[in-house]
Formats: sequence, structure tokens, C-alpha cells
Amino acid sequence: MPANILLVEDEPAIQELIAFNLQQAGHHVVRADSAEAGLTVVRSALPDLILLDWMLPGMSGIEFARKLRADERTRQVPLIMLTARSEEQDKVVGLETGADDYITKPFSPRELQARIKAVLRRRAPQMTDDVVEVKGLRLDPGTHRVSGHGDTVDLGPTEFRLLHFFMTHPERVHSRAQLLDHVWGDHVFVEERTVDVHIRRLRSALEPTGHDALIQTVRGTGYRLSAL
Repeated sequence: MPANILLVEDEPAIQELIAFNLQQAGHHVVRADSAEAGLTVVRSALPDLILLDWMLPGMSGIEFARKLRADERTRQVPLIMLTARSEEQDKVVGLETGADDYITKPFSPRELQARIKAVLRRRAPQMTDDVVEVKGLRLDPGTHRVSGHGDTVDLGPTEFRLLHFFMTHPERVHSRAQLLDHVWGDHVFVEERTVDVHIRRLRSALEPTGHDALIQTVRGTGYRLSAL
């Protein structure tokens, strides 16, 4: 599934090459040539993943990563560190700072794609094309199809994204604000009660196959999908 990727890299040739290969793979790439520029992008809208060069002018990639992990809003954004430093201690520092993965330059486009896919599957499974199934309810992101016990379930685009997020994060309780951030995007300003409207629509669509009960209301907290 295409992801919104922030690439923070100050070497123009490397930045161009990485961006080209990511775009060829279908991803949307926003570029920044410094940590400061990267922070400006992040303040505007959260990316699905950040590719971050270690050696940057001004604020280093390590400092940038620390800022991201210290802020509740950006703490969970998947982060892959790009660096020419291959010593074990450098890798340890990068990972301890909060990077989800560490790629040593030079690397091939195929390796980068594989690393991105692995990190998204681990940290943001709703961004992958992996088919997910819970209690006979099957969702295929690649074909945008949902079925319940073999019967087709018709969903609108927002209900599809909402269900996909729930199914890739079963048993976790999410507040309305968290659902807005993850499903609508943190740069979209809509009322939290909008979530309730789409939850009702989702339950209504799942009712014919008996899967509406999977979407549970947790009083005073939010919603969860029960996989038990």
C-alpha cells in the first residue's frame, strides 16, 4: 500500500535517487534537506514513515530522532536511519535513540523497499497490503474488498480505513482522537463525534454477516475490535 514518506537527506544526488525509487514503488515522498526542515513538515502533517540521514547540517539525525521520540504526537511514527557509519556502536546508538531500523549506505533500492515494508508491517500494519482476517471477517487492502463468511460487505472508503485499522490493531482500545489521527490524519480538523457517525455506519454494514458485535464501545474511553 502506498505510504506517505518523509525523506530527510542533505545530499541532493542521494535524495533524488531514493525519492525516485520510492515514487516508482508507488509511495508519496516529501523531501527535506535538514532536520529543521523535517520538523516543519512533521508539524504540518504526520508521515507514515520517516527515512532519516544521520549526518545532517545543523541538527543531526540523532537529535532529530530524539525530538520525535520525546513528543507524544510523533513518538509512534516509524523511523529508519540512513547512515554511512557501519560500526556496531553507531547502530546501537541509532536504535537506542528510537530508530526502528538502521540501513548502512550504500544500499540497494530492493533492500530499502524490503526494510520499509518490514517496519510498516511491524509498526503500522494498516499501511500494508497484507490480507487480514478476524472471526470470518476478511479484508483485502489490495483489492479493497471485505467479506463476512464469504458474503460481500459493502463499505464506504472511510469505513474501510476504519475497519482496516481496527483489524490490524485488535483488542486495543482507541479514543476518538486517536482514531481521527490514524484514520483521518492528524492534519484533518473534524469533530471527534464524526467518529461515532462512521462507527454506526460500519456496524450497520457488518450487521448482515453478524460481525457488528466485533466493534465494541468502551465507555468513557473509545472503541475496540474484539478478536476473542
